Amino acid sequence: MKPIHESPAPTDDFDIVPHTSSPEFTTQHPLTRAFDKFASLVTRWAGTPLAFCLAVATVAAWVITGPLFHYSDGWQLVINTGTTIVTFLMVFLIQQSQNKDSVAVHLKLNELLASHRAANNHLIGIEDATEEELRRLALAYLRLATKNPKDEDINRAAANAKACSEERTGA
Repeated sequence: MKPIHESPAPTDDFDIVPHTSSPEFTTQHPLTRAFDKFASLVTRWAGTPLAFCLAVATVAAWVITGPLFHYSDGWQLVINTGTTIVTFLMVFLIQQSQNKDSVAVHLKLNELLASHRAANNHLIGIEDATEEELRRLALAYLRLATKNPKDEDINRAAANAKACSEERTGA
């Protein structure tokens, strides 16, 4: 039995993570949940020595059968078509797993920033900043990395982080 109306997740107001990548979406949609499990399984398996050996064996079998098929166009088409299809499908599976890993890493980093008193909390969610904002922040933090950062450099880095945060949140 389906609930009549489900309240929005507390994270829906922030628009930090795409809706389809949120844990709430994955648990509510069986197709998405199945795809997530399948993508995780395939990407883990694809990185194993067994998968690599299977790929090498496939290419070796194809090369060995070359003389049998007189190196025909059909023989070449088999490997070209097979590798194209596998590559095309793996792109989506790997991207889904990469998106999930990226969200997890950002959440862990946000937790570390939020838990450390001296950390600049304005950097939480910085992955949504524009490239220009990120370049400006990187320059400010590079100045801080010098041996003797000046107080004005520290204040500039904090101000840039706060400005980027306010631009993203509209505050």
